[in-house]
Amino acid sequence: MARYVVRSPAARRGFALVALATGVAPLVLTVSVLLRDPLELIAAVLLVGCAIAAAWAALVRRGWRRIPAAAIAVLALAATAALPDLRAYLWVLVVAVLVALSAGATRAALGHTPARAVSRTAPARHGVLLMNPRSGGGKASRFGLAAKARALGVEPVELRPGDDLRALAEQAVANGADVLGMAGGDGSQAMVADVARRHGVAFVCVPAGTRNHFALDLGLDRDDVPAALAAFGDAVERRVDLAELDERVFVNNVSLGVFATAVQSPAYRDAKAATVVRQLPDLLGPDAQRPDLRFALPDGTRRESADLVLVSNNPYRLEHLSGFGTRQRLDAGTLGIVTVTANRAAQVPALISAELAGRISRFPGYVSWSAPEFVVDSGRPLIEASIDGEATWLAPPLRFRILPDALRVRVPRDAPGTSPAATLPSGTWATVVALLRVLGGRPS
Repeated sequence: MARYVVRSPAARRGFALVALATGVAPLVLTVSVLLRDPLELIAAVLLVGCAIAAAWAALVRRGWRRIPAAAIAVLALAATAALPDLRAYLWVLVVAVLVALSAGATRAALGHTPARAVSRTAPARHGVLLMNPRSGGGKASRFGLAAKARALGVEPVELRPGDDLRALAEQAVANGADVLGMAGGDGSQAMVADVARRHGVAFVCVPAGTRNHFALDLGLDRDDVPAALAAFGDAVERRVDLAELDERVFVNNVSLGVFATAVQSPAYRDAKAATVVRQLPDLLGPDAQRPDLRFALPDGTRRESADLVLVSNNPYRLEHLSGFGTRQRLDAGTLGIVTVTANRAAQVPALISAELAGRISRFPGYVSWSAPEFVVDSGRPLIEASIDGEATWLAPPLRFRILPDALRVRVPRDAPGTSPAATLPSGTWATVVALLRVLGGRPS
């Protein structure tokens, strides 16, 4: 069964109302039952509140993190049932049902659904899978993607030394391909996706690279590489945005400044976080020269420098500079822009601590906004950059723009369907606030 479910704003508001009502009802019921004993009332309210919060957490998290939350919810309900005045099985049953309804309605109200329609689509008539055998430490060969593709009626094309990937993709379209797939890293994904969007054919992302951020935010299971091939069959199709830097398409992000310098290190691919943290003191130390990156803030104020500028295809929810993060949406029609500037004398330790703790967005020198276009200039002839994780040098000015609805993407019907950033907010109060926002007609 497909996990992509499209809900109208009215339906989401309805689920939000049900979630809030059924979340409050157990507490009201508990109060009405226990007014005779204030101490027992306090204990019951705390236990029921804990059960509701844990049940919400169990439904909105993914993987093994659901297990402890579900266990806490069950234990809290069991402890509530053990109170002297609450042995009536009917009361326990009613509370349990209300808690389950609240958690389920919360997920329905806040769970990610693409803003633009998704639709089921027929199997590819002539599918072609381009493969980079060296990407991801040889994942294409290790998972036998060529044989699996042939078994599905998809033509595999292996990229060999000296081959031009774009030319191979163009040739595949010229030969009648109606669906183009790429098994490789994000840089290769971007190149083939660009060919697909220029010719209006559908695209399949197979996460056979090292990081596979694009696949992650498409809601694919990066640990099950062959499963992505099912998108050539009876699949789900949606439109997503691409981003462009001086006519070069990227699917994830472009970073400038100290992070781009760290990416140049041979050690980066094997130890991203350690490499960034190890190099930050040298890159941001008192004697280090600040990158010459000139740009305008949303209010028009000009900035002459920043230690990091990150421009992404849709905004990221950032936790680390080294690992970036995930995007709630790939169809918002806007670039995500982040700049980080640190006071060399006092703030470098705080920046390193924020990076290690996964709280980079709380660093005082962190600024983020969204825009359809963005320009970065410099007084230097070349700017060091990392495009979808690939290091390069570019001549300024750098002109970024979003390409809304540019790409038709097919994903398997049974794919997880959401990025980690599209899961529900953590914390009971954050969930309540998000539900109220949906109820008020605002995006969650």
